[in-house]
Amino acid sequence: MSRSLGDSKNMEARKPDVQARDEDKLAELGYKQDLNRDWSMLHNFGVSFSIITFLIWLEYWGTGCHVGGVDRRQLLQFIHPQDKDIEICRLIITLAMFVAAGMAEIVSAIPTSGGPYFWSAILAPKHISAFAAWVTGWFNLLGQVAVTTGITFGLAGLISTTASVGTSYEATAGKTLGIFAALLVSQGIINSFGVHLLRYLNNTSILLHSVGISCFCIAVLAKAPTHQSAKFVFSTFYDGTGVEGIGWSIRASPAYVAACGVLMSQYTITGFDASAHLSEETRNAQWSAPLGVIMSVGCSSIFGFFVILSLLFSIQDFESTVNSDIGQPVTQILIDIFGEPGAIALMTLIMVCVYHCGLFSMTSNSRMMFGFARDGGLPHFFDNVDAKFRAPIRTIWLAAFLSFLLAVPSLGSTVAFSAATSIATIGLYISYGLPILVGLIWPRNFDKGPFNLRFASRIVALVAVLWIGFITIIFCLPTANPVDSQTLNYTPVAVGIVALWAVQAERLGIDLEEPGALEKAEAEGKLDVDADIAKTK
Repeated sequence: MSRSLGDSKNMEARKPDVQARDEDKLAELGYKQDLNRDWSMLHNFGVSFSIITFLIWLEYWGTGCHVGGVDRRQLLQFIHPQDKDIEICRLIITLAMFVAAGMAEIVSAIPTSGGPYFWSAILAPKHISAFAAWVTGWFNLLGQVAVTTGITFGLAGLISTTASVGTSYEATAGKTLGIFAALLVSQGIINSFGVHLLRYLNNTSILLHSVGISCFCIAVLAKAPTHQSAKFVFSTFYDGTGVEGIGWSIRASPAYVAACGVLMSQYTITGFDASAHLSEETRNAQWSAPLGVIMSVGCSSIFGFFVILSLLFSIQDFESTVNSDIGQPVTQILIDIFGEPGAIALMTLIMVCVYHCGLFSMTSNSRMMFGFARDGGLPHFFDNVDAKFRAPIRTIWLAAFLSFLLAVPSLGSTVAFSAATSIATIGLYISYGLPILVGLIWPRNFDKGPFNLRFASRIVALVAVLWIGFITIIFCLPTANPVDSQTLNYTPVAVGIVALWAVQAERLGIDLEEPGALEKAEAEGKLDVDADIAKTK
C-alpha cells in the first residue's frame, strides 16, 4: 500500500516537471505558453488520425455526380482498382511513411504550433530563414484550407446523395453548398467554444474510426450475398478518365491512368501535420507529437486498406455500381447488400466519422494560422487567443470563411471539387517537403530531439523529398479526356498564384522579419497583390 501511495506521489510530482520542460522548450524557441497544454499523446494522435481518416476516399467515389461537384467518370478513375491499384496504395503508404518519419524527427526537435513553416525558419541558414518560412507557410496554409474544404464539402455531398435514397429529394449544387456552409458554421462553433469538448470528441472519433469501422467492414463482408474474386479485386483495370468514352489509357497509356489514380490515395494521407500544430497544447510534446505523426499514418493505412478490400470484395454488380442513379457507388454497394434502410444507417456512421475529420481539420488549420500570424505571416489581428476559452477564435472563423470561398466555384465548374483535392495534396506536401529538404541540405542547423532516426535520417529525408517532387508534377496533369474548360485541371493556377505571392516579397526586398513590413510595403506602393510584381529596385 505504501509503495502504491509513493508511486502515485511520484507520478504527480513528474507532471509539473513535464509541464515545465514543455514550457522551457517553447521559451527556448521564442514563445510563451498561451494555449492550454492539457492534451495527451493519445489526443494528439487522435486529431491526425481523424483528419487522415481513410473514409475520405468514400466521399469521392462518385460524389458530385448529382451535386455539382465532379463528373462520376472522373471520380471512378481515382478509386476503382485500376492497373493493380491495391499495389499502388501499398506503395503510396510506404512512401508516405517516409514523409511522416522525416516530419516526426523535425517536430521532436521543434514542437511549435507553426509547424512546417517554423521548421524551415529554424533549419535554414540565417540569410534565407525568413524567406524559407514564408514560402513554406503559404503552401501549408493553402493546403490546410483546401483539405478542410475537400473534407467538409465531400461530407455535404454524402449527405445530399444519402438524403435522395428512397425519397423525392433532388441534390443540386446550390443545396450542397448550403449544407456545406451549415457544416462549417457548426464546426466553427464547436472549435470556438468547446475547447475542452474537443478532447472528448477526439476520444469518440478514435473509437468510431477503429472499433466502429471494423464492425462496418465485418458486417459488409458477412452480409454480402456474393463476393468478387481476388483476381477482380487485385487485377481488374478500369479507365474512367474518358468523358466521351476514350480515356487516357488509350490516348496516353495505362500507366498515366494509374498515376492519376495516385491522387485519391495520397490525398487521403494528408493532414498529419496536425500533430505538430497541436504540439503547444500537448504534454511531453517532444515525444507525443512525433509519435502522433507516425502512428496516425500507420493506423490509418491499416484500417483504410481493410475498408477498401471489404467494399471491393462485396461489389455485387460492377456495371450497376458504376452507373448507379444515386451517383454514390459506396451507397449503391450498401443498398445491394443491406437494402435502403441498412445502407442509410451505415452511411450515417460514415458521415459522423467524416464530420469529426472536418472538425479537427479546422482545429489544425486554425492553429497553423494562429502561429503564422504570431510570426507576421498573416495580419497580427489574427494573433489572438481568447482569454476565456483559450482558443484562437479569429483564425477558426478565418479558416471557415476561406474554406467556403474555395468551394464557391463548384456552382459553375464540374472540376472545382477534384481541383481542391489536388491543391490540398500539393500544398500540404510541398510544405512538408521544404523543411525536410532544408534539413537535408543544411544538416548542421538540425539539432535533433529525442525522436532521432540517426543513420537513417538522411536516407529517409531524400526518399521523402523525391516522392513529394514526383507527386507535385503528377497532380498538375489533366485527369479527364478530352481537356476543355470544364475538365482542365486548374491546380497549377492556384498553386502558381501562391508561389508567386510567396516569392514577390523577397524580390521586392521586403524584410519579412520586420513586424508590419508587408503592410508598410503596400502602403508605400511597393506591393500590389492585384497587379504585376514590381521590378526590384
